[in-house]
Amino acid sequence: MASRGIVRNSKFRHVFGQALKRENCYDNIRISKNSWDSNFCAVNPKFVAIIIEAAGGGAFIVLPLRSTGRVDVNHPLVAGHKGPVLDIQWCPFNDNVIASSSEDATVKVWQLPDYGVSRTLTEPVVELLGHQRRVGFLAWHPSANNVLLSAGSDCKIIIWNVGTGEMLSAISLPDLIFHVSWCWNGSRIVASCKDKKIRIYDPKTGDLESEGDGHEGAKPQRAIYLRNDLILTTGFSRMSERQYSLRSEADLGNPIVLETLDTSNGVLFPFYDPDVNLLYLVAKGDSNIRYFEITDEAPFVHYINTYQSSEPQRGIGFMPKRGCDINSNEIARLFKLHSKGFCEVISFTVPRKSELFQDDLYPDTAGDVPALTAEEWIGGEDAEP
Repeated sequence: MASRGIVRNSKFRHVFGQALKRENCYDNIRISKNSWDSNFCAVNPKFVAIIIEAAGGGAFIVLPLRSTGRVDVNHPLVAGHKGPVLDIQWCPFNDNVIASSSEDATVKVWQLPDYGVSRTLTEPVVELLGHQRRVGFLAWHPSANNVLLSAGSDCKIIIWNVGTGEMLSAISLPDLIFHVSWCWNGSRIVASCKDKKIRIYDPKTGDLESEGDGHEGAKPQRAIYLRNDLILTTGFSRMSERQYSLRSEADLGNPIVLETLDTSNGVLFPFYDPDVNLLYLVAKGDSNIRYFEITDEAPFVHYINTYQSSEPQRGIGFMPKRGCDINSNEIARLFKLHSKGFCEVISFTVPRKSELFQDDLYPDTAGDVPALTAEEWIGGEDAEP
């Protein structure tokens, strides 16, 4: 009986990742060679979008999810930026709307036809002008319609109402912004900066609510909110070892958990599943994907396993839960970009014998209907997705 406490009870202990067959992936795509720390890939239940290498400007390709296999070299693009595209993000409430940001200091929002792009799109539905330098990061509000955050190399975070094209608020940070994340209901944002600090802001007013020291290394740090308002960060130690940490809003500078992983140099991108509290850590240049379960009791972050492959990733896309296949008990689907122009689909499943719907694996998930309008949100309301 003494050994019982060693193996933790968890329904996710046997989660395993498996790459789909090549014909169910996407091939022959000129994936961006840009060195920017971005995912280069965004997916939703209808489309996969990938930033590509484009001459004289910036472009990305959008493929209907079922259009797998070899992509025609002349496939139409979404191309309207004057500089390379740095980030793309699908709107959580409309699977036909995607935002893109670029070296050209603009953010553009595009509306796609249901069946995909049949000729190259160059006219966005909205163009958002406000940044002075390149815009490297985008994030849609989790529960309010048409609210989009952008972060630029001008050290500014701007919150936009995409419906009207107006700026709702602008926040100036003291140094280059590495990453920004909304909390679960979108009432606060956390930002990590080049000055190695982590800061929490009220996105409506721009007020700084708290700040603390992050990881000690100089390389980029990332910070995301978890469902319970704890903050998970990834970064580097002073010795350039890769780390992750768990912190509370009340005491940002003193991590509850601080773990060192290895000495690779790729920035760890955290992908978080708020439904079941699973965390996937993926870095460019790595050929593995580590995944963890986050629980309420120490040690809080439990390593589950590592998906190993032979090819390093150039970028990664993470499917929203409503795009996963419940019939195969799929709890995550990642789209991994290879430098050779291949987008591989990796499915993470929980093996079960039963054919029935596994409701313990699929608690309620964020729907595609917004809880608030942009006007209600900026007027002071907050709501969960």
